[in-house]
Amino acid sequence: MRTSLLLLIAGLLTVPSAATRADSVVLGGGCFWCLDAAYRLKAGVTAVTCGYAGGSAKNPTYKQVCEGDTGHAEVVKIDYDPAKVGLDELLAFFWKVHNPTQVGGQGNDHGTQYRSIILYADAAQKAAAEKSRDEAAASFTKPLTTEIVPLSQFWPAEDYHQDYFAKNPTAGYCTFVIKPKIDKLKKDLATRH
Repeated sequence: MRTSLLLLIAGLLTVPSAATRADSVVLGGGCFWCLDAAYRLKAGVTAVTCGYAGGSAKNPTYKQVCEGDTGHAEVVKIDYDPAKVGLDELLAFFWKVHNPTQVGGQGNDHGTQYRSIILYADAAQKAAAEKSRDEAAASFTKPLTTEIVPLSQFWPAEDYHQDYFAKNPTAGYCTFVIKPKIDKLKKDLATRH
């Protein structure tokens, strides 16, 4: 205790402030490669990790999740600096990066692992997610299918899934599915600033 106090006084030890605090939210809206690439565009996002959540299997693999027996969805864990971007803004972006009205997948990706889902960590995140969903619903002609459920565990995906679009920009899925979406989002973000 005394050593820590001396280091703090000497400026060699810092106490994290609210400005350096990082929060996170877990979202799923189709293939996690798309969400990963999309959220990397947002100012204030400090990290995006592809993974699995919403199911019951422990330590699921990509193959197991794709087989549809784990109950997990492909999701991203978004770490962000709340001094630079708020949860409300990240949730508002969520409704723009996927089709929350589609049942059983996204685009040509079919299966429960591609469902629209928000996994909340606490009551405040649950309330923010429900408020955001209710506000977004007015923008769609069909009902939203997004699940809002408690997060019990986030399982990081295999390394090759992380930052997939940046590492594989000429892969077929990246060229024909992710790139057009990212180009549209970049244009939309540029017009807002």
